[in-house]
Amino acid sequence: MTIRKQIHDILANEDLNFLLTNRLPRRWLTQMVGRLSKQENPLVAKASIAIWKFFSALDLSEAKQQHFKSMHDCFTRELKEGARTIDQDPQVMSSPVDGIIGAQGPIEGTKVFQAKGFPYTLEDLLGSQENLEPWRNGSFVTLRLTSSMYHRFHAPYDCRVDKVRYFSGDTWNVNPIALKRVEKLFCKNERAFISTTLKGSGSINGQRIALVPVAAILVASIRLRFLDVLFHMGYKGAKTIACDATLAKGQEMGWFQHGSTVIVLAPAGFSLCEGLAQGTQLRMGDALMRWRD
Repeated sequence: MTIRKQIHDILANEDLNFLLTNRLPRRWLTQMVGRLSKQENPLVAKASIAIWKFFSALDLSEAKQQHFKSMHDCFTRELKEGARTIDQDPQVMSSPVDGIIGAQGPIEGTKVFQAKGFPYTLEDLLGSQENLEPWRNGSFVTLRLTSSMYHRFHAPYDCRVDKVRYFSGDTWNVNPIALKRVEKLFCKNERAFISTTLKGSGSINGQRIALVPVAAILVASIRLRFLDVLFHMGYKGAKTIACDATLAKGQEMGWFQHGSTVIVLAPAGFSLCEGLAQGTQLRMGDALMRWRD
């Protein structure tokens, strides 16, 4: 048995995994790793990326560049032109990320689920002051990014971003093990609420879609392409920022400093595309939700 296999088997123990990734001083560890990952020393960068590859399925063959000045540079890598195909069906909302489908389904009033038996509400996630009517009795899908995946997120449809709200919070791990144990985990963690209005034809035009990037341990930084702001644990600026950014379907919206989760909230009329279910792995641009009017 290889060392890698032995380590993976040890971490597969849910109690030990939860202890190692959540009971350590999460905020301190996140800040420390954040500083370390940005060290632009060739030897440090090469060694840290090699260790990362050893413990994960990191594949850099699609990366726009092959030489990285730091581990952070590798985490936030761009893809080669044409590495992803964007679904062009005008009735389809595409996946904003490379990710694995987690909890998904109808929104029961304003109640959604992070795992079986673990509900939370849109009020918990977005704040009681937010107008939740666009997503009441709509649909949601949770997309989880693993550490080795491409970490940038993109517009799921032609849209206008009209508002961003930032929520400072904790840095719980967002893996399935933690989601089964920590109540309302997404609502505790650092996150951003990105409010968008779709720009299409017919009844899909004007529909409201929300994206909620959720940070996690080692991942507590979110950057948006259309805002000159880095959201992180030390951010002291405005919590709600008015925007007027028009994006085309598939256009880059922003990125995580490492990787985490994006929650997509859609109004009634959207539902998950045929053949998709919890555990399905998607690439950015793949068909995610279909408008059924």
